[in-house]
Amino acid sequence: MKRIILDLAVTLDGFIEGKNGEVDWCIMDPELGFNDFLNQIDTIFYGRKSYDLWGQFTPDIEATDADKELWALYHSKEKYVFSRTQKDTDHKAIFINDRILEEVNKLKNKPGKDIWLYGGASLITTFIDLGLVDEFRLSVHPVVLGEGKPLFEDIKQRLNLKLVNARTFSSGVVQLIYHLDGNE
Repeated sequence: MKRIILDLAVTLDGFIEGKNGEVDWCIMDPELGFNDFLNQIDTIFYGRKSYDLWGQFTPDIEATDADKELWALYHSKEKYVFSRTQKDTDHKAIFINDRILEEVNKLKNKPGKDIWLYGGASLITTFIDLGLVDEFRLSVHPVVLGEGKPLFEDIKQRLNLKLVNARTFSSGVVQLIYHLDGNE
C-alpha cells in the first residue's frame, strides 16, 4: 500500500510560511536530497490555494538547468487537488471535492510509489484528523519568523509520534522523520 508522506519546510517556531505567504526563508539545500524524495513518489496532493501557487509553477528562462530538471521531475507526478469550490478537472490535475477518506484510500491502494501530501495547512489538518498521514518528514529551518501560518492548526486529537530518522545539514536545516507511534 502507498504511504502518504507529509514533507515540508517549517521554521524553528513552527510556521510554514510568513504572515504574507512568504517562503523566502526556505533553504533549497542540495544535501537534503529532494530529487531522491521526488523519485520516491508518483502522486502529489494539494489544497486548491497551494495548487494555484505551486502546482503549475514553471521556473523562468534564467533558471539553472538543475532547477529546470527539478521542476520537470516535480511536474511529472500525478496531481490531485482537494477543493470545496473548484469542481472541474484540468489536464494537469484531478479535483476531489468530497468523500476524501474514500477517494484517498482508493488511491493508496493503487500500485505505485508513495504520495506526497504537499499542503496547505487546512488540508494537512484534514488528513491528520482522518488518520491519513503515514509519515511526517519535517525539514526545520534555522529561522524564527515570529508570526505566519502555523504548521499544525485545529488538530482535534493528540498524535503520539516515533522518531525514525534525524539528519542535520551544513545549512543548519534539521530533517526529522516521524511515524505514528505504533505504525512502523
